[in-house]
Amino acid sequence: MIRIEKVELRRVRLPLVHRFQTSSHAKRELEHILVTLTGTDGAVGWGEIASPTGPFYSAETVDSCWAVARTFLAPLVLAAEWEHPSELAAAMAKVRGNHFARAGFDMAGWALWSRAMGVPLSQGLGGERAKVEAGVSLGIEPTIDDLLAQVGARVAEGYRRVKLKIAPGWDVEPVRAVRAAFPSVPLHVDANGAYLFDDRVIFEKLDGLGLLMIEQPFAPRALVDHAALQAVLATPICLDESVEEVDDLVTALRLGAGRILNIKVSRMGGLTPAVRAHDLAVAHDVPVWCGGMHEFGIGRAANVALSSLPGFTLPSDVSGSDKYYARDVTTEPVHCDGGYVEVPSAPGLGWEADLDFLESRTTGRETVSP
Repeated sequence: MIRIEKVELRRVRLPLVHRFQTSSHAKRELEHILVTLTGTDGAVGWGEIASPTGPFYSAETVDSCWAVARTFLAPLVLAAEWEHPSELAAAMAKVRGNHFARAGFDMAGWALWSRAMGVPLSQGLGGERAKVEAGVSLGIEPTIDDLLAQVGARVAEGYRRVKLKIAPGWDVEPVRAVRAAFPSVPLHVDANGAYLFDDRVIFEKLDGLGLLMIEQPFAPRALVDHAALQAVLATPICLDESVEEVDDLVTALRLGAGRILNIKVSRMGGLTPAVRAHDLAVAHDVPVWCGGMHEFGIGRAANVALSSLPGFTLPSDVSGSDKYYARDVTTEPVHCDGGYVEVPSAPGLGWEADLDFLESRTTGRETVSP
């Protein structure tokens, strides 16, 4: 049985190497919360709460996650006794919502458990691949020429798929320009729910551009609208923000609201529900891929491990650390070579935290113990 004797929360801030803009906001730096769980035997597991700073992608923020983590989740974790990480996730389920905050603890639990079992995290989750296909996500740029330059740079680096953020006023023309310049590159677009059903003519125009998928065109709860749009498009709709719980996926499947699923560890509350969503999607022949939240190396390691599961048949957002950060929080960066990231074979996450560097980037810290 595993018991936790100490929880440490650490706010860490890193600058991005390139400004990133979506349909709702732009960012030049990120602040995430790193979670460490220390067992009674002294073993440590690391996790990452990769919530945005502002409530644009979801209702959670760094500040809200900090409050929930220290006030509610840490005491629940300290009181729990468990053999498998899924039991720790069940203990935290008393806290409704707050998926980003729960994800950091769930991830740390899996990291601690897999190290204790002497197995790589990927193997503990049920992964099978030695390397995973990496795609890249590109934000909205000031001009189409700037966007083409970004796409060209990432294609030259070998990324296996390019995702373009779109927004009202920045959709058909930039995507058409990228498709013309890169006719054979696997391409998909992501609206982050910025459109209304009345805007569906935009997606009917995008439908003819040979896209892998159109991700989250409408608001998260607009599953009926997604189903109506999917019925008239040849391009698969991919759901992201709409699926926070496995029950949301059940509803989406029954409605026919999409044909592809983006599984994000943070959005779904951790690796435990992410694996459940993967298994359900596979059972319904729905392809999945792992989305990202610009995670630091800790969260990125968890994404790589998850992406090794058999149902992840599309390139995932597990791009190398250097795509986002000049220096990451792990002693070795996550490296993408020829469009693939190797899945570590060492027990645990496979990447180690760089404690000296973390000290220089920490903006807040709190320890919770019984």
